[in-house]
Amino acid sequence: MRQTWHTFNDAEAVAQATAEHVLQAATRAIESRGRFKLVLAGGTTPAQAYRLLRAVETDWGKWFIYFGDERCLPADHPERNSVMARQNWLAHVAIPEQNIFPIPVEEGVDVAVEKYAAIVAAARPFDLVLLGMGEDGHTASLFPGQPLDASALVVAVRDAPKPPPRRVSLGLAALNATREVLIIVTGRGKQTAVRRWRAGENLPVAQVHGQQGTEVYIDAAALGDA
Repeated sequence: MRQTWHTFNDAEAVAQATAEHVLQAATRAIESRGRFKLVLAGGTTPAQAYRLLRAVETDWGKWFIYFGDERCLPADHPERNSVMARQNWLAHVAIPEQNIFPIPVEEGVDVAVEKYAAIVAAARPFDLVLLGMGEDGHTASLFPGQPLDASALVVAVRDAPKPPPRRVSLGLAALNATREVLIIVTGRGKQTAVRRWRAGENLPVAQVHGQQGTEVYIDAAALGDA
């Protein structure tokens, strides 16, 4: 599947390009299908991109927001991706509350998986999935060394190698049921995983491709000598 890499000077430039990509994807989707279905990533650079999206002009009423994964923490916990997205972006724009679909992890892993799988099944295909990559090559909460069910829409993660251990993540079947995938990679700590990925290792991040391949936005620090 096609994979296109775009290198930027630093994380700020990646965030700017990400915000522009999201807006362009939204414009295309709204013009073509009357709505834009976006899956959000967590992380520092996505948060920068989200802040930039506060200022854009668009028909917010046609945006629908989903999440790639969530930590099992209380609904208002600052380390939840839904809280980060709300603080940096969603609370500042006119996306209707009923168009935002946080993963209900506060109800427990099994309940959250069941409820979110139904939401995802009704929503797919997404228009754009945003993902990051961890220093070990994980994406969303799909970690190396853990079994990956390619047919699962949503998966329970009970023993993540980084805290908190309990999470809920979109599975490969959901992440690949999208028209576009944009993977955002920044920081020197990602260099080893990037080399492994580009060498063809079957990391979780390498198994996400969407329907049309993957765009990778990476800064010079993360690319290193890869």
